[in-house]
Amino acid sequence: MLPVVLLGLPAGALADIVDRRKLLIAVDVAQAIIVETLGLLVWLNRVTPHVLLIFTFLVGTGSALIAPSWQAIVPSLVPRQDLQAAISLNSVGINISRAVGPALAGIIIGVLGLAAPFWINAVTTMGVIAVLLWWRSATSSASHLPPERFHSALRVGWRHARNNRHLTATLMRAAGFFVFASAYWALLPLVARDQIASGPRLYGLLLGTIGVGAVAGAFLLPRLKALLGPDRLVAAASAGTALALVLFGSAHSPGVGLAAALIAGMSWIAVLAPLNVSAQVALPVWVKGRGLAIFATILFGAMTLGSAFWGQFAKLTSLPVAHFLAAAGALAAIPLLARWKLQTGAAVDLTPSMHWPAPIVSDEMEADRGPVQVVIEYEIGPEDREAFLAALHAFKSERLRDGAYDWDVYEDAAEPARMVETFLVASWLEHQRQHERVTSADQELQARLTQFHRGVSPPLVRHLIAARPNPKV
Repeated sequence: MLPVVLLGLPAGALADIVDRRKLLIAVDVAQAIIVETLGLLVWLNRVTPHVLLIFTFLVGTGSALIAPSWQAIVPSLVPRQDLQAAISLNSVGINISRAVGPALAGIIIGVLGLAAPFWINAVTTMGVIAVLLWWRSATSSASHLPPERFHSALRVGWRHARNNRHLTATLMRAAGFFVFASAYWALLPLVARDQIASGPRLYGLLLGTIGVGAVAGAFLLPRLKALLGPDRLVAAASAGTALALVLFGSAHSPGVGLAAALIAGMSWIAVLAPLNVSAQVALPVWVKGRGLAIFATILFGAMTLGSAFWGQFAKLTSLPVAHFLAAAGALAAIPLLARWKLQTGAAVDLTPSMHWPAPIVSDEMEADRGPVQVVIEYEIGPEDREAFLAALHAFKSERLRDGAYDWDVYEDAAEPARMVETFLVASWLEHQRQHERVTSADQELQARLTQFHRGVSPPLVRHLIAARPNPKV
């Protein structure tokens, strides 16, 4: 999980600025080679703890680099009306494989030997690469601007996430759930070995049962979501996770452990699928990879920190106490996180509006010149002052989401009716990108804002670019 935390945002930036299909193919080829090499070392009995850690980190690095691209291509595969179902199905597939995979590997090891799962994984990855070579996206970018630079893409993506309230709500709900749900994943081997006094066979069976629960939950998801909605569904599944934690803490027989695993699997997918949908629908296309990478970083970061904490806590106290405290935390988080609503971005039209007119310039502008200060002048009646300022401050997040790094509004001391909005963008090219990032929802908000304007229509817009002395003169 560590590479996902360390490389999440850089991987998301790559997903947004390079060809996602080519990135997926290249990393999948590298991963197949890494896993094949590890399988060979296992077969030759050359694996030491350090070798295992190195290869685990390399495989995790590959997964971190392609995870945002896998998630971000989903909208290009299906029509918009099927997007939520496709996102849910994608999330279900990923998490069922994560739960079923270890159990399946245990069976393969028993039949074919310890190296077999690595070789089978490498071979089946070739099938994935073949599909990617065959597939061509039906959608293409209409932008004629050059790709973003890597460091700039990182800054802009992080700024967008901080000012996207729909994504922020999803991140809060994810962090509040996974830090407690990580407890049973981290402690499950100890429950199987020490608390139930069994061994690897039971551990594999518990993992397989979590997978069965996830599959069962996946079939129930559409009906449960229609009945409860995403917020109440996640709350109910969080309560189910708390119940599973109590059962794991109380388990001294395989039957109780398996019941806990079944409930845990169903609850896990019932939380993760709505959260994944919520993150997807909160993001416009141009920043989708970076936004989903931040979501994955929060998810796996909470899992990583939670696993370390619950393991240490169980060492200091006991396995039952750690499970019971995690269950109490999961329950307490339900009302505390209720204010952060999920999937609110689904009702927002994030398609580019392209309604901003091209800026007027006296001469051809160098793309990297900047910073650029955009100044917009409004004439506002005294009776509309407070309503206008409230609407304009609500528009602040749009400016910052789309590339501005500073924003403010000023009132003319000599003419109080004149309000001046300003925001700064790093370069002329970045401001051109702003023109392509404004959405239809932003256009509606801007139209309501300009209704307050009483002067010449539309409001006067100026573009001021930083002036520097020419060293050659």
